[in-house]
Amino acid sequence: MANILVVDDELGIRDLLFEILNDEGHAVEVAENAAQARLARQAARPDLVLLDIWMPDTDGVTLLKEWAGAGLLNMPVIMMSGHATIDTAVEATRIGAQAFLEKPITLQKLLKAVEQGLARKPAAAVSVKGAVTSVGKDAMMTHALPHAVVLPPTHQSFDLELPLREARDAFERAYFEYHLAQESGSMTRVADKTGLERTHLYRKLKQLGVDLSKAKKAA
Repeated sequence: MANILVVDDELGIRDLLFEILNDEGHAVEVAENAAQARLARQAARPDLVLLDIWMPDTDGVTLLKEWAGAGLLNMPVIMMSGHATIDTAVEATRIGAQAFLEKPITLQKLLKAVEQGLARKPAAAVSVKGAVTSVGKDAMMTHALPHAVVLPPTHQSFDLELPLREARDAFERAYFEYHLAQESGSMTRVADKTGLERTHLYRKLKQLGVDLSKAKKAA
């Protein structure tokens, strides 16, 4: 799951993008202008920003330039517009935007651009020195291994040098396989334990390539 900031002055666009990305499992913040976008970026530190070009107070290209000039362009930014010229798109790319989506945005193009944007964001390096960190009932332990996190009792290791999306998918796959095994394949109990609606859980397992034969048993 990624933190995504959607900046667009059109309420309908904001709501639509929020619903789509939230359904994909992302945490989504919305802003209707540059002022709100500045505050949201500072508070949430998004992993990716979807930024409209034409806005009433400060346009998206100006905001992008502002972030770049202040050294704040440390997240992928995808520009959106229904009226931008090729020159505008080229300028945004030169400043630092990773992609440009023309409105109306199709679902396929949106999800592909978001996936590619997140994949280009380097995974954060993790410094581990034999520390043990407890996370709820199931403890996640870090060992003195470079760029690897080991999760007992499956001893699944994760390569943190992978692109963010691939590393996250690997973790989520192991996470759901672990809970499927713990709950003897009961989708109802796994949905309850992971906090997902059952239909969303089925879709997520299929997306991750989890063996659904493990989930044949119903509660």
